[in-house]
Amino acid sequence: MGKLEGRTALITGASRGIGQVTAEVFAAEGAKVVCAARTLNEGDHFLAGSLARTVANIKAAGGEAKGVAADISLEADCLALVEQARAAYGKIDILVNNAALNYYLPILDYPTNRWVRCFMVNVHAPFILSKAVLPEMIAKGGGAIVNISSGAAMGPGRGPYRDQANRGTTMYGATKAALERMTQGLAQEMSVHGTIAVTAVSPSRVVATPGTVYHKIVTGYDDPRGEPATMMAQAALLLASAPPEKINGRVTYDQQILKEFGWIQSAVGRGVDSDGSGYSKM
Repeated sequence: MGKLEGRTALITGASRGIGQVTAEVFAAEGAKVVCAARTLNEGDHFLAGSLARTVANIKAAGGEAKGVAADISLEADCLALVEQARAAYGKIDILVNNAALNYYLPILDYPTNRWVRCFMVNVHAPFILSKAVLPEMIAKGGGAIVNISSGAAMGPGRGPYRDQANRGTTMYGATKAALERMTQGLAQEMSVHGTIAVTAVSPSRVVATPGTVYHKIVTGYDDPRGEPATMMAQAALLLASAPPEKINGRVTYDQQILKEFGWIQSAVGRGVDSDGSGYSKM
């Protein structure tokens, strides 16, 4: 029996990258998966990947999945997404807030409407979706929310700065830092129930995805500085399936948590041989 047998998972940003692989791993572990993203079909976005492809991959492997096109920068789409997930499978046991947006622009060049939209996708949507699914999780006595964070949440620290390169990640880092703080605050609020885990996980090393390759954050899928998306998918699986009392409130890194629980034998990267964010230490 799979680790998620009989459970339903809602995963945002499931058309490509970490979200796609997480959806496929969850389905292989027995979950019915609602895959959400804006890209419904191949060709709808300039990057490869779509909900249709993710769902087809899952069904070809014998799993169960449904794709739902949604723009989670809109509250109405967030709420409609939850209702469509319930209509498809009757319940939501696991929420993975994976979808994220960044335009890689310095603050001086950031259009206000894009700044606000990024906060809506990266912070406000996880709040809206969590608020929508938690009453059901509380009523049935269990559930898990896994928020996908980033090493960008750490920031550059205080000056003086020897490295003065502007990588356009200030907005993205600010949203991920907010997501980590929200994770622990919500985890504390849910601790009174004892049956719900709210966690956050970041890659220990940069993940090669269509997005990171396109933006030249990695040189390619074989970049030795990176790690495969399966590492994050396995960490999300661990956090979605472990007993809440062991993980609630954890802000961690994929290789760190996988090694801690014995899922891998060796680990490198953030949280292992270099510091993580302040929230990961709390």
